[in-house]
Amino acid sequence: MTQVNVPATSNGGGVSMDTSRLASKENLDAAGKRFEAIFVGMMLKSMRTASLGEGLFDSKAGQQFRDMQDQQLAQSMAAHAPIGIGKAMTDFLAKAAPVEAAAAPTTDGSTP
Repeated sequence: MTQVNVPATSNGGGVSMDTSRLASKENLDAAGKRFEAIFVGMMLKSMRTASLGEGLFDSKAGQQFRDMQDQQLAQSMAAHAPIGIGKAMTDFLAKAAPVEAAAAPTTDGSTP
């Protein structure tokens, strides 16, 4: 039986608890843009699946091309005309980072 070593920055469920990347505003902004692109992409995909019927010329190749086009459209929309959900997430994470740092115990063992 092999033993698996779990790093100290992990909670054991595969999710990293490392928040050191939150300190950089550029990282937060990039994460916000990526999050918004993913959200808009999911929204476009949901809108596509809500069609009333199949078109005359629908095919798997056409559907795959449409999915790639929607992905590019979502990235473009997130970069040039954001809806604001990425910024809201970035603002939330920026506020949460100082709170976590302030709650850390001081060198004498007491909390500030």
